[in-house]
Amino acid sequence: DPHKMPSIRPLSPELQKNAIENLNEVPEKLDDDIAALREWIKQQPHLKARTDDQFLVNFLRGCKFSLERTKAKIDRFYTLRTKYPEYYLGHNVDVDKLLEIFKIGTLILLPRPLNDNGPRLALIRMAQYDPGKYSFPDVIRAGGLMQQIMLDEDDVAIVNGMISIMDLSNVTAGHFLQMTPSFAKKMTVFQEEALPLRPQGIHFINTPNGFETVFNMIKPMMSKKQQGRLYVHGSKWEGIFEQIPKEYLPVEYGGQNGSIPELVKEWEQRIEDHRSYWEEEKNYGTDERLRVGQPVDFESLFGLQGSFRQLNVD
Repeated sequence: DPHKMPSIRPLSPELQKNAIENLNEVPEKLDDDIAALREWIKQQPHLKARTDDQFLVNFLRGCKFSLERTKAKIDRFYTLRTKYPEYYLGHNVDVDKLLEIFKIGTLILLPRPLNDNGPRLALIRMAQYDPGKYSFPDVIRAGGLMQQIMLDEDDVAIVNGMISIMDLSNVTAGHFLQMTPSFAKKMTVFQEEALPLRPQGIHFINTPNGFETVFNMIKPMMSKKQQGRLYVHGSKWEGIFEQIPKEYLPVEYGGQNGSIPELVKEWEQRIEDHRSYWEEEKNYGTDERLRVGQPVDFESLFGLQGSFRQLNVD
């Protein structure tokens, strides 16, 4: 049947409209697009990827239905997760250890999207974790347990993108010292080249002394488009509220978008329910010895000198 419906979650009417207008989605072509992508994956000797309809459509949407960009992203997603398990979740994921760090509540996703039909909102409270006890890469990996569920299940985030609010109150030199250039590069490359998620903005609030130094180190690593979506508010909440009305923040911030301890508990349960994902994930990845054509130049990908080839992220 040429008009087979893909087995994916149906989008709400608002999200479907956004997908058509902003992501170039053509609902009646979805099945063909998915089939073309699946066929390409089958032909890659080095790549073992998930190929269920939902996984593939999430990547297509995250790449605005450019098949070439989608192939590049899926390849990067598995390549980086396979090569650098210490930075990116993929193989050898110790859910128990990471859950312990997740419970600290440094990173949390909020239940109501911005304006109820906009991007997913994330809150990062850097000072929640003790840098004497944990490293920022581990905190980010712990957040990855939540992020993966979002990538798999959150159509709001996939279609409308995500806005992050980074609250830096009470941050110490110990926190900043863990933000090394090489780790910052690991984060920006993965974000821009491997994730099917379009960041719509990062807002920094309660920025301490010394912030500029770290900020100026990370900013040039990002694509020009992403650089234009960084907002530094100092200690002025009004600047944030102009773009993100207060009601979309958690109750702890005077808003109506969930209570942080309860949200952490809810996500903890969802992470528990998602455990089998990480067992299955051992079956997926890349084997660089089998890659046809140019080998990946990891040195230049993560090199800190000059600019590097960027996939156009929007």
